[in-house]
Amino acid sequence: MAPTAAEGAKQQHARKAVGLAARDASGHLAPLTITRRSTGDDDVAIKILYCGICHSDLHSIKNEWQNTMYPIVPGHEIAGVVTEVGKNVIKFKAGDRVGVGCMVNSCQSCDLCNEGFENHCPGIIFTYNSVDHDGTVTYGGYSSNVVVHERFVVRFPDAMPLDQGAPLLCAGITVYSPMKYHGLNAPGKHVGVLGLGGLGHVAVKFAKAFGMKVSVISSSPGKRQEALERLGADAFVVSKNADEMKAATGTMDGIINTVAANIPMAPLMGLLKPNGKMVMVGLPEKPLEIPPFDLIMGNKTLAGSCIGGMKDTQEMIDLAAKHGVTADVEVVGADYVNAAMERLAKADVRYRFVIDIGNSNTLKDSE
Repeated sequence: MAPTAAEGAKQQHARKAVGLAARDASGHLAPLTITRRSTGDDDVAIKILYCGICHSDLHSIKNEWQNTMYPIVPGHEIAGVVTEVGKNVIKFKAGDRVGVGCMVNSCQSCDLCNEGFENHCPGIIFTYNSVDHDGTVTYGGYSSNVVVHERFVVRFPDAMPLDQGAPLLCAGITVYSPMKYHGLNAPGKHVGVLGLGGLGHVAVKFAKAFGMKVSVISSSPGKRQEALERLGADAFVVSKNADEMKAATGTMDGIINTVAANIPMAPLMGLLKPNGKMVMVGLPEKPLEIPPFDLIMGNKTLAGSCIGGMKDTQEMIDLAAKHGVTADVEVVGADYVNAAMERLAKADVRYRFVIDIGNSNTLKDSE
């Protein structure tokens, strides 16, 4: 069927972009010309300058979650500048420093959306590997530009560097949200951060910004100095050291669990005070095993948390700028991305790779 006049006009004004795409489960990323929609009345067009590399990107390009739609352009930690806005857009203008996180749309009308929890909307549209309302597959931030509904765009405060701020749009909101909603943001409370990686190092920084006592729990004794001296944690507990674990038993109001591996849960639950909460933000591959008595005795809670809504995301980035909370990043060029993925699989990064999109000849707009 031939396109209508309106559809034809829309196609003519659609913009091209160049992305780094995986074509199969090898996960190898190579340039691909993609089409972004024209800037609609409620849309913001963004020139991407930086995009963080999240571990979920690695899972997705290799189809480890069995839901990848190839070709896939990953990336949901996007930072850049506005190039164009639709006629209804009032929050942004050309030249603004902005970001886009894990979602680019939702139904925008259900109770959850109305309450600011777009992240839980049944109609959520993820930034990549998702099917948008018009039937097209979304492409992520390993690309030269993107067009997003203004509701899902975050303003970057002037004090926030774009390269160090980009990972906060996933890693930051992922740890900020459970602290806020589980009462782990009160000065003087004691929070444990399990795992010191891309999520964990940001969790330590936010917890300190909230005025909390922070203990890092890790199986790697070699991270002790990093945690205490550079990141500002108050204590370090080696999870494989029986004496250190015993000394920390019953001392923590909550634990933010960032670990993606299957580890024994019972000893970790023992670190919590009565009424303490273990909040999962990492994604182990196998179901958790936890004895019911470890929950019942002490009235403890095992919970989960998935990113956050747009109001909370803006709140998070504003607070981060106020307190100097940024991600520790290694900025790489687009031609290094496949090597970065190999290193990420080995946890060989402290703590987040960020792609320098703006200075990449590989990802220049084709028109």
